[in-house]
Amino acid sequence: MTKPNDLLWWQKTIAYEVYPKSFLDTAGQGTGTIEGITRKLDYLESLGVGALWITPFYKSPMVDNGYDVQDYYEIDPSFGTMEQMDELIERGREHGIRMVMDLVFNHTSDQCAWFLESRSSRNNPKADWYIWRDPRADGSAPTNWRSIFGGSAWEWCEERGQYFLHTFAKQQPDLNWECPEVRQALFDVANFWANKGAGGFRIDAITYIKKPAVFEDGPADGEDGLYPVHAATANTPGILDFLHEFKAAVRDGRDIFMVGEANGVAAEELDQWVGQEGVFDLLFEFSHMHVPMGEAEIWCRPVTWELTDLKRVLAASQKATATNGWYPAFFENHDQPRSTVNFFRCDGPLDQKAKVLGAVLLTTRGTPFLYQGEELGYGNATWKSIDEFDDVQTHAQYDFAKTEGLADEAALAACTRFSRDNARTPMQWDSSEYAGFSTAAPWLPVHDDYATCNVAAQEADPNSPLAWYRKLAKLRAQRRELTAGSWSELMATDEQVLAFERTLDGARTVTLANFDATSASYDVSLVEGLSVLAGSQGQTTPGTLRPLEAVIWG
Repeated sequence: MTKPNDLLWWQKTIAYEVYPKSFLDTAGQGTGTIEGITRKLDYLESLGVGALWITPFYKSPMVDNGYDVQDYYEIDPSFGTMEQMDELIERGREHGIRMVMDLVFNHTSDQCAWFLESRSSRNNPKADWYIWRDPRADGSAPTNWRSIFGGSAWEWCEERGQYFLHTFAKQQPDLNWECPEVRQALFDVANFWANKGAGGFRIDAITYIKKPAVFEDGPADGEDGLYPVHAATANTPGILDFLHEFKAAVRDGRDIFMVGEANGVAAEELDQWVGQEGVFDLLFEFSHMHVPMGEAEIWCRPVTWELTDLKRVLAASQKATATNGWYPAFFENHDQPRSTVNFFRCDGPLDQKAKVLGAVLLTTRGTPFLYQGEELGYGNATWKSIDEFDDVQTHAQYDFAKTEGLADEAALAACTRFSRDNARTPMQWDSSEYAGFSTAAPWLPVHDDYATCNVAAQEADPNSPLAWYRKLAKLRAQRRELTAGSWSELMATDEQVLAFERTLDGARTVTLANFDATSASYDVSLVEGLSVLAGSQGQTTPGTLRPLEAVIWG
């Protein structure tokens, strides 16, 4: 069992993800800035945050909001300057908050100097820095792979007379990790930021970096005749060799942590990816996110699910990291719809749903990762037409839905439910125009409920989701079993209540969370000898949970 004194700083803290374009605008431009993050360090500290993951702020054409990097060593002018980033890192230290940089290493922008050189000819110094293939005899793409953002995963390059592979948008060509010079260039980038004082790294889309030895067609799964590229390339054998090299070059010998975004890694494989023998300290795997969405991640194909489906995959991840590695607990990020919509099949107040999820997130084993606005209980935004969306993936999903025969209304409904833009609307600080995010019209519309769902209003309300998250953050810091304790599932077959216990050296905490809009009952012996530490709806009755109520006993 993990002992409290054995835990590292990043295992004992709360992590928070900032999407800087939507956090706080200090320049009156409608998009967020690095200085805006610095100004809100007091707020983040009040949530118990000790690690701040910032999505990409590097120089970029912004086709995919910074995940198309043009230069890893420059700050995009829309966010600010390198001096402001240095100040954020230093001021963060004063608040006990370390910056976690987002490394986009599967691909670059097609405007990156590396790619511009690579595409110029077949014999330049960077000719093999990307994935190039000749066309088929008829001139068509080398395989029938579909990019994650829709359409062929191959794009023609006239200069070379070849196609290049792009797992995501055509403006995001995939790097060739088989090339030693590419790996060294990426290691140099990570070391640059580590030397600047980064406290850790989140590694984007890492399971796609190793391509198969043979590129071949797969069975089409839709009317477009294409096969998902992630099914062809994710988690290819040999990928761990690359990542062990990365770990040795960047992670070893430093007091930092690395968390990988690892779509396609199953719970039973986690021991190869995390822990002493693994390549990362933590791993974002998405089995629980796939429960309401479906593993294919095709939005226009609805899936049915039960709470036991969610409970099963959460328990599997806990079991897989119980003695080896560490779990990053999360329900939201910049690529997901809001959790108050995503993880409930019933109607009900969003603030109650937010408290239910907060109870699970902040008392489970692992490092909790909060996403901006999650602590306020945001719901999905209201979208009137496809033209209101900014996200390149959303537009691709809409087009795919139309090829599947959906009418405009149904295609829009699918995008409204699952679009990544739901997580990217501006942070709501107060009830002033544009929610205190900016003095100019923001790049995405402010959520309809900003006048009542904002930081200022919730700070004045002791029963708000924000107050609940702050209370649970303090509880987590006070109760050692909530960090170092073991985790055991309770009521595994119940279709309303998600329940588990945390134990350490005789101390015991039980979390009971009702995910349904009707009352639920439980065996009162589960909490025998314990007292209520926190109740999301005030006083509670032992053995009974109100609709959408969470109670923590200890």
